Amino acid sequence: MDMIEPLVQAYAERYSSPTTALLEEIAAYTAANHPEAHMLSGPLQGKFLEILSRVMRPRRILEIGTFMGYSALCLAAGLAEDGRLHTIELRDEDADLAEGNFRQANWLDRIILHRGNALAIIPTLDEVWDLVFIDADKVGYIEYYKLVMPRLRRGGLVLADNVLFHGQVLQPEVEGKSARAIQAFNELVAADKSVEKVMLTVRDGLFVIQKK
Repeated sequence: MDMIEPLVQAYAERYSSPTTALLEEIAAYTAANHPEAHMLSGPLQGKFLEILSRVMRPRRILEIGTFMGYSALCLAAGLAEDGRLHTIELRDEDADLAEGNFRQANWLDRIILHRGNALAIIPTLDEVWDLVFIDADKVGYIEYYKLVMPRLRRGGLVLADNVLFHGQVLQPEVEGKSARAIQAFNELVAADKSVEKVMLTVRDGLFVIQKK
């Protein structure tokens, strides 16, 4: 299911600030060469991530699920002067491409790429997070959330992508492992009294969650 009417998407993109030439290049390459190109954040969500990061000026960002590095570059644009972004990617092939994109953007000194299982890597990162972006395997969302929340500062944000999961969570009976996992995550967040939250109908659904 297309969650956003293509004409609405195109209109919104036309009236939003343009992306950088490198981001356009990444998007074009991914569309032409990657079998899961739909996973890319894209210009509208990417610009939202960038502006939100610029407003926050975070010192420490954690991204779970690097993919091509598109969203990491958007988020990194708002880092404080001494800021760092840690990003975790399971698949080496995608990590190689992302690393090349970080190098091309001259961000290798401030974007730290970790390769491997996020559930094993996150506990080793001795940081207090200002901003966390979850965009990895959907069955891991609840565990990722539980891992990062104790290390998220008060007032910090967790952004969770794909929380509408192609419309599958809207069905009377949610089917499929990933869709059920997303539905369970959404219910967990909705019941969490320690956060304020709003679910946005941007792209495939974006949960914005703020720690009280």
